[in-house]
Amino acid sequence: MVLEGQRKNIDPILSIVAKRFSKIHPNILTWVSLLFAFIAGAFFYLSTPEHEPYNHYLYLASFFVFLNGLFDALDGKVAKMMKKTSAKGDFLDHALDRYSDVFMVGGLALSAWCRPSIGLIAIIGMLLTSYMGTQSQAIGYKRNYSGLLGRADRLLLLMIFPIAQHILLYYKIDIPGMISLLELVLLYFAIVGNITALQRFYSTLKRL
Repeated sequence: MVLEGQRKNIDPILSIVAKRFSKIHPNILTWVSLLFAFIAGAFFYLSTPEHEPYNHYLYLASFFVFLNGLFDALDGKVAKMMKKTSAKGDFLDHALDRYSDVFMVGGLALSAWCRPSIGLIAIIGMLLTSYMGTQSQAIGYKRNYSGLLGRADRLLLLMIFPIAQHILLYYKIDIPGMISLLELVLLYFAIVGNITALQRFYSTLKRL
């Protein structure tokens, strides 16, 4: 997981931001992150190659993906600062993260940018990756964050590549092979996401 090793570098900045939200219950931040994911998915779904140069929906989708990731990180940080960490909050966070992932990737999978078959495999890999990570904890080991493609990596790609796709479209730069840049991202999710799920499956199996 590329971004997992950067947590220590990001943590001081996140702590500063979390202090500004310390009066808000962390569960509210979790629900707000879900709302941002839904809005991001809606903008992905509504965006089309024909109208994107004028309505900038991909820019907006990227922005709301960023907000989802930010508030998803803040809820846990605020919970620790307020000493309100709980099993209920942890469960809520991870359950709503899965809905958030489906909203964002699903919106893109059903959009004009991608073939539904690729989007479906991407969603399967994404959900299996998360399941393998939490199932490791369910059987008595720590949560498994290993593998090539974690949630933070997916969010970063969903922030960068929609902007890149808009720029390519605006300057009328085509990608060879009749495939959009966003479809390439979902193809990457489909392949590497399922590989990551298998990596977590194998590493947990070795512990047993």
